[in-house]
This record gives sequence, C-alpha cells and structure tokens, in this order.
Amino acid sequence: MKTRSQGFLIGGLLVALLLAGVVSNFASAHPDGLDSSLREGCTFDADDNITGGSCPAQQEREHEIGGPLADYGVAGIDNPYVATGLSGVLGVLLTFAVAGGAFWVVRRRGARTTEVADAAPEQTPAGRAR
Repeated sequence: MKTRSQGFLIGGLLVALLLAGVVSNFASAHPDGLDSSLREGCTFDADDNITGGSCPAQQEREHEIGGPLADYGVAGIDNPYVATGLSGVLGVLLTFAVAGGAFWVVRRRGARTTEVADAAPEQTPAGRAR
C-alpha cells in the first residue's frame, strides 16, 4: 500500500475514533425524528416518562437480545460518558475491521483472476493459441 493511502486511512480512522469516542457524548439527548413521531399523542412527566395519552411509544420494551453494546453504551461500565465513548470507539474499530477484511478479500480475489488471465495463452479470433 502506498504511503499516501496509508496516511489517508490512518487519518480517517483517527477522525472517526475522535468523533465516536469524544464528540458522541455531546449528541442531543432529545429524541430524533422516529422517536418523536412514536411519542406523538402521549403526555410525559418531568423525568420524560409516559404518564398518559395514546402513542406507539407505550409499547416500548427492553431489548430482547441485549448485548454488550446495547443502548449506546458498554455493559458493566457505570460512567455514562466512558460507556458511550467506548461503545463508539468499539463500533468504529469493528466497522473498519469488517470493511478492511472485505476489501482485502475482494482485492485478493481480483489479483487471482488477473493472474489466471495472464497465465492463459492468448487466443486468436479463430480460437488458436499464439
């Protein structure tokens, strides 16, 4: 891999890690568009718990599967800032690993196809080898 490409990838990874690990803690705690539309028609108390009305959000329940990174945090870490940041960093690293592995497989497959094509004798339009 070229040095310039490596620098670009490493720079991109560092920016993504910074955004996921630090800036993610400053994201809005208010519901996004989907959550807002699901909450229309309900009334809420000061702690943002549903107290009445009728809305699809009343059917909300905990994750069925759960997992170590559920709810934008890491299970077992009590500090919400550390849990959110670590969850983002792990997500970025996992995404880079999966994408890098996929690109590596595709690149290797393309190299083998080129090697096989180069090794085959050239055919003339009549189908005879030169």
